[in-house]
Formats: sequence, C-alpha cells, structure tokens
Amino acid sequence: MKQARFLISLLLFLSLSGAAEAAQRHRFDLPAGRLENSAIALGQQARINIGIRDSRLAGRWVGALRGTYSVKQALRHLLAGSDAKAVLLDTSTWLVVPDPQRTMRQRAAHLPALRVNSPNPTKVRVVEEVIAEIVVTGSKRRLRLGDYPGSFAVLDGGDEILTGVRGSEALVERVAALTSTHLGPGRNKLFLRGIADSSFNGPTQATVGQYFGETRLNYNAPDPDLRLYDVDKVEILPGPQGTLYGAGSLGGIIRIVPNPADPDRMGGSASLGLSATQHGSSGADGAAILNLPLAGGRLGLRMLGYAQTEGGYIDDSLRDLEDINRTRISGGRLSFRAVSDNGWTVDLGTAGQLIEGDDAQFADRDAPPLVRRGHVQQDFRNSYFLADLVVSKTWDDLRLVTATGLVRQTLRERYDSTRSGGTPQVFEQANEIVMFSADTRLSNEVSRGIGWIVGASFISNRSEQERKLGAPEAPVPITGVRNSIAEATLYGEATIIASEAFRFTAGARFAHSRLNGSALDLPVQLIPFLSGVRASRSETSLVPSFGLTAKASPELSFYLRYQQGFRPGGLAVRGNFIQRFRNDRVASVEAGLRYDGSGGFSAAASFGHTDWRDIQADTIELGGLPTTENIGDGRIWTADLALAWTPVRGLKTEIGAVLNESKVTNPVPSINITSTAPLPNVARVNARFGTEYQTSLSDDLGLRLVGSARYVGKSTLGIGPILGKEHGDWIDARLAAYLDKDRHSFSLTLSNLLDEKGNRFAFGSPFTMVERPQVTPLRPRTIRLGWETRF
Repeated sequence: MKQARFLISLLLFLSLSGAAEAAQRHRFDLPAGRLENSAIALGQQARINIGIRDSRLAGRWVGALRGTYSVKQALRHLLAGSDAKAVLLDTSTWLVVPDPQRTMRQRAAHLPALRVNSPNPTKVRVVEEVIAEIVVTGSKRRLRLGDYPGSFAVLDGGDEILTGVRGSEALVERVAALTSTHLGPGRNKLFLRGIADSSFNGPTQATVGQYFGETRLNYNAPDPDLRLYDVDKVEILPGPQGTLYGAGSLGGIIRIVPNPADPDRMGGSASLGLSATQHGSSGADGAAILNLPLAGGRLGLRMLGYAQTEGGYIDDSLRDLEDINRTRISGGRLSFRAVSDNGWTVDLGTAGQLIEGDDAQFADRDAPPLVRRGHVQQDFRNSYFLADLVVSKTWDDLRLVTATGLVRQTLRERYDSTRSGGTPQVFEQANEIVMFSADTRLSNEVSRGIGWIVGASFISNRSEQERKLGAPEAPVPITGVRNSIAEATLYGEATIIASEAFRFTAGARFAHSRLNGSALDLPVQLIPFLSGVRASRSETSLVPSFGLTAKASPELSFYLRYQQGFRPGGLAVRGNFIQRFRNDRVASVEAGLRYDGSGGFSAAASFGHTDWRDIQADTIELGGLPTTENIGDGRIWTADLALAWTPVRGLKTEIGAVLNESKVTNPVPSINITSTAPLPNVARVNARFGTEYQTSLSDDLGLRLVGSARYVGKSTLGIGPILGKEHGDWIDARLAAYLDKDRHSFSLTLSNLLDEKGNRFAFGSPFTMVERPQVTPLRPRTIRLGWETRF
C-alpha cells in the first residue's frame, strides 16, 4: 500500500446502534481540530459512519461546531471553506471526498482501497467504488489529470501563506515559473515561462491572461493585484493557451477562484495584522468576511471588506523626506448565489479595489541603500471595479456555463522628468480601460472514449492613454492614444481515449477581431495634419492545439503538447506622432513527465521551445517618453522542474526551478541591439525551495512551521544600450509560524530574512534613468503579527 502523502486510506470506525436518518437533528458539541478527529466525534454523537480516503483532507484544520443540526447540515458546516464534500452512501454511512469543482491536487490513479470496519460488508464494497478524480478546471472542463497534456500549478486559497494580506507577490514567491516587473502594487506586469515582452506599461495586451472565476480581469492593463482574501484556490497554467482563452494568453493564464456564497451556512471571519519594516515604517491590515443564507437555503449572500497600509522604506535625500513610499490598499466583494430545485446555479458578484501609493519604490543605484534624489512626488493610483454574472447547470456528464463580465480599471502615474540642472518637471500618464466579456460553453465528461468542449466568446475592450508633461503644478497635455477592439471567437477541443495508456487531445479557435485607434490631445499646430490619423482594420486568426498523454506505469506518465497564442495590434504614440504596431504570435512545443511514486515522493519536469514572431514591446524613446513597436522575432528554450517529498507524516519539502534561454533573433533596424540580445526580464535561472511541518499539539491546538527561499537570476530591463540594464541575482528567504486554537488563528511571519537589498527592477522613472541609474530594492526585513477568528 502506498505511504501517505497525497493518497492514503484512513479508517474511522464508529460504533453504531441502529441507523439514523440523514434528516434527523442532533445536538453537536465539537471543538476545533483535525478533520479526522472532528469526524470521529461527529459520528459518535450522531451514531453514523464517516470515512475519509485522503490524508490531506484528514489532517485539515476545521473550526468548532456547536448547536442542533441534521447530519447533512453538520457536515456542511464542518467542511465549509474546504475543498471537500460529503457523499451519502446509505442512511448511516458518509464519505468525505475531494470536491472536483474546487481542487485539482488529489491524485487520481490507483487509489488504495478504503477499508471501513463495519458490520455490514456491503458498505465496504460501496465505499471502495467511490473514486475521487483529479480535474484540471483551468481547461474549462472536467479534464482528469491523466488526460491533460501540460503542466499546471494549484495554490490552496486557504493556505495562510497566500491569504489576503498579499496579492500577486505571494504567487510570484510560490511559483518559480512566474515573474513580475516589481514596479509597484497595481502597476506590475506578470510573465510566465519567460514569455516577456517588455518592462513598461503601454497599449500592448498582457502576455498572461488573468481571470477571477470565469471573468477576465484585464486585457491591455497591468496586473490589478487583487488581495487574495476569501479565495478557494489559484490555478496557474504556463505556456500559450490560445485555443481555450484566445488573445493575450501567450505566456499562460492565472485564474483566481473565489469562495462562492453558501446558501446553507451562516459564518464568517475577521482578521487583524500589524507589521514593522526594518529601515522603514510600520503597517497594518484588517479584513472581515460574512456569509448569510437567505430564502430557506436557496440564496446565499457573501460579503468581504478589507483595508491595508504598507509602510514605506525609501528616503528622498533631496526633499529631506523619509519612508516616502507608503501604500494604502482597500477593497471588497459582494456575491450572491441562487440554487434552483432543477439544478441551475446563478452567481452574481462585484469586486472593487483601490491602491494609492504616496511615491515610487525605487532608489538611485549610486546612492546609499534605500535612498534617491527626487525633485517631485511620484505618486500613483489604481482603481479597479469588476461585475460578473455566471449561470451554470450540469446534466450527468454535460455541463453548461455562461459568464458575462464588466471591468473598469484606471491607472494614474506621475514620474519625475526633471533634467540635470533644470527646473522640476513631471510626466503624468493616465490609462483608463473598460472591458466587456462574455463566454458560453458546453462540455462533456470523458465518456464512451471521448470528451469535448465547444464554446463561443466575445470581448470588447477600449483603452485611452492620456499624457501630460511640464511644471508640477500645471503640466500640459501632449499626444495620447485611444485603442478599441472587438473580438468574436468560436472554439472547441476534444480528448479521445485511444487505449488504457494513450489519450489524444486536439482543438482550435477561430477568432475575428476588429481594431480601431485614434490620437488624443493633438497639439494645435499639428491638428491640420494629424487630426485624421486613425487606424481601423480587421484580423482573423486560427489557433490550433494538439496534445498526447501516455501512461508508462501507474506512477509515471508523459505528455507532448503543441499550442499557439496571439495578440492583436494597435496604435502607439511616438513623440507627437502616432504609429501602428502589428499583431504578434507564438507557437510552443512542450514535452513533460509526471511521477507519483511511493515513499511520499513526486516529480514533474517539462521542456519547451517557443517561437515568437513580430514581438510587441513597450519601450522608451531617447527623450524618455514611452512608446510601443514591433522589435523583431525571438525564441525561448525552457526547462521547468519540480520535486516534492514527504519523508515523514506532517513534514513536506518542495524544490522548483525554471531555466530559460532566450534571444531576439532578428531585431528590426530601428532597435540598436545585437542579434543575440535576450528578451527583457527573462532570468536564466529562477528557483525556489520550501519546507513545512504541521502537527497537533493537543486536541484543539495545531502548529504549522513554514520556511522558503526564492532565487531570481540576472536579466535585463529591456533591449538596446539604454535599457540593457541588469537586475536580478537576489534571494528572498522567509519564515512563518501559524498556531490554531479553537476558532482562533495566530501567525508570525518574517520576510526578507537576510535583509537583502538586491535589485528586483532597474527602473523607476524613464526620464532620469540615463543620468541616474536606478534600482528597486526588496522590501527590507519585515515582521508581521496576525490574528484571525472564525464563526
């Protein structure tokens, strides 16, 4: 029998006298603790059988349960917020299994039989027939892990390391294949697997598609950096995902799955935290979550509100100011879920967040650590709003999902554009993006040797970039640009089971895009010549994909995958003039393996090659103004490796590394680089080591200790002699301790343990970077104390 790590068989024997009906109500008094212990106590008090097959679920910490409930209600309360559900096998036997809708981490192949010590042997056979499957929901259908030809990562939203206080930074710290520009919260660009176009924010579409549940988060805007409060899980699929997700998924997708409103349970939580940053100022955070059942279990309401302030740590020696880069973040969500008797589920939700930064987080390279000389305040503000409606229904193996979303994002930035010896000057840039998206799909489970998905989607995105330059008190408008796109697509994918060992997957997406663009705020003297400058054209793309999975043994499987991705073109500003940039396209081949052996050891490895044509990149003009153009073609070789080992129960170790080798193969003549220049922000080596230990100190006291270290290798800011500045080559080490007692949790975290300064990003202001080279240091050593209570 396999040793316990992901899959074990766990025996919970409960002495029974007589059968109890599922609807009968009982008085329960259960302290908080491990799920396996709570299940034993619940079964004894209700005189029923409860089985758990997954050791990860059995060891999950659950809250206290006190009150009068039916068994069904009690189990829902006990499992609320987890990635498990209870299945009724007969009138007195329940089985706790992973919920395929909420987790992709359980291992599906060759589960050991679950033995239930029961006087009725037929119950044993029934339990053994219940099989928990792993499904990759990022594939937009219930595709089992063994059938998915590709790599992926899933982060548990209930993990304290991710919870709330941090946004995308927590994902970057956990996944070696994910990198960020580190310009600041709400201003960053995210990259996966080395597919990085540039370091700056402009009209180009993001290379990574980001989703909140079923709704797209952004199009040609920076990462909104939503705080990860009340999240079920985060799914990350590296590599092009053009067939299922369309334009803007060149590097992959990131999907944040929030906890939905629960129509059956009232509950919530509240949390507070205090932090102190060495060489800087203090910070604080707080959040509250409330779930209310309405209309007799048919309607649920869920509310979230949070606020956070991050202490500054950059000093300005010219203005004689300390800790100037304080950031304030506030936001919330409101969601409704309605469930009908005939199986329809309707989810309606809104989310909003505001990020306000007092100043930028960069320093001068030639100044003392954490110090720069600035003439003006370089503040920024990111306002984000999302509303979505998702309707779904399942008929046996068929599932219908239709999702509609509306997004509005505004990013306002201010840069110091003062020249050496000149009077103070500022450059202000405001990007406003409004996006409407709709997606409807019908999928079928793999049955009778084939599974499939067909769908249609529509996206309408409009962005306006307004710019000003001049004196800090009254900058003058300069030429901006407006871009809009309407994209309609049809897509489909099918998986065929050729034999026990082989699965074939193939799909295609047909997309038709209509693009429009025009100039904004033209100078008076240029209006007669440029007022008619517009771009309007159509583009049609066919994006195919192919995949093969092969199982060499119950523990070892291989896969081969070919996928494409694309981004439409648009308009950009160069000086006072408008120029067009073309669409770009990637084609990627990836081969990989997955191993789940005995002894608690697992491994995954993938090797890929990406060919990138007509790369779109946001660059900087000689005068410091940002612009966008096609810089040439490129290629990327990638190796992605991951190992995990559980030597003893409660102790887990993970190692991950991504190796990249990239270059621009034929730069356009206007780009002054060699033919072997690497792509920007693509480090040759990214690696992460993590270990954690979890144990129960008593029946109502649990302890978790976590340590990690992430290394980011050297890369360049951009391409060419001006932007070819090196950054990277730093280590971020972290320690954390979490203590759970009854309904309360206490945490102590220490980040940047080595207090390393480093250089995450060699950029601060495009106007001063030539005269005063810049660095973006890591946040200095920071300690945080946290408390959370659940009810």
